Amino acid sequence: MFKKYNMEVFPCLVPASSKLKSFNFFLVKHENTLTLIDAGLNTDECWNSLQKTLKDNGYTLTDITGIYLTHHHADHVGLVDRIVSTHSIPVYAHPYAIRILKRDTEYIKMRVEFFRKLYQEMGCGEIGEKQVANFNNPIILGKDKKIHCEIQEMTDNQLGIDILEIPGHAPDQVAFYNKASRWLFAGDLLIEHMTSSAFIEPDVGGTRTKSLMQQKQSLEKCLSLNAELVFSGHGRIIENPVDLFKERIKEIDEKANKYINIIKSGITTTSGIAQLRYKDKYEKQFFTIMSEVIGYLDYLEFQGKIKKEMKKGIWYYSCN
Repeated sequence: MFKKYNMEVFPCLVPASSKLKSFNFFLVKHENTLTLIDAGLNTDECWNSLQKTLKDNGYTLTDITGIYLTHHHADHVGLVDRIVSTHSIPVYAHPYAIRILKRDTEYIKMRVEFFRKLYQEMGCGEIGEKQVANFNNPIILGKDKKIHCEIQEMTDNQLGIDILEIPGHAPDQVAFYNKASRWLFAGDLLIEHMTSSAFIEPDVGGTRTKSLMQQKQSLEKCLSLNAELVFSGHGRIIENPVDLFKERIKEIDEKANKYINIIKSGITTTSGIAQLRYKDKYEKQFFTIMSEVIGYLDYLEFQGKIKKEMKKGIWYYSCN
């Protein structure tokens, strides 16, 4: 338990067998509210962790006054329906997240076509088509992960602490910041033991996000807060996170130089760059790898270090 001024935080840290190390969500006591920030995976392990954390601190499920979601990913929203079906409370999310979480038919249709066109233009060929048709791919957003309860658009006034838009990892990702305690709930923006992926996705209007550029801006925004503690979505809670924010920002420019060197070697399509850099991981981790490569090419193009030209429907990159 963490306590400072009029705020208490009771973490639910559920071990994960993957490189994420844990799935984290947080009960926050602030004035007359007990808020749940994020809701883990839809598993008995996460459910039991929530119940135990409530009990150990003298609460029950009926004491929770609302759920606030940092972003739409399945490992942050899993228990929402299970909680609300037992104890009817409001659920809040970024407006982008609501259409995704409700599996809006038009949005899903747009999303599939968005990725089909994107992977064609990036020279992915049959592998790209295969990925778009794979219903286990993150592109699809399966209906089994749909949130059935009502979700409302969040505002600062409802939570009582500042809500910051921090896109990059997801276009709808937000952070919650308490100025008095200098505590930041940052979703998956900052993870102590690994770099958070900046996933390429369409926004609700179908425009491709410049995810890596957004990620860097979000890191810089949160660095400027001079936060004392970051409650991260995975791994350990991060004390004195300023140096880690600076390190993650520096890493972006260091990795960008590697992509310049690949283009200089004569590999000029996105898929070619991805295959050279990641070899046999390319197809196995396609969505994540293509997000990274496209993100860095966008970043370098914005900086004026590379340019692109379309030939027969495929983008080719070269150094300026």
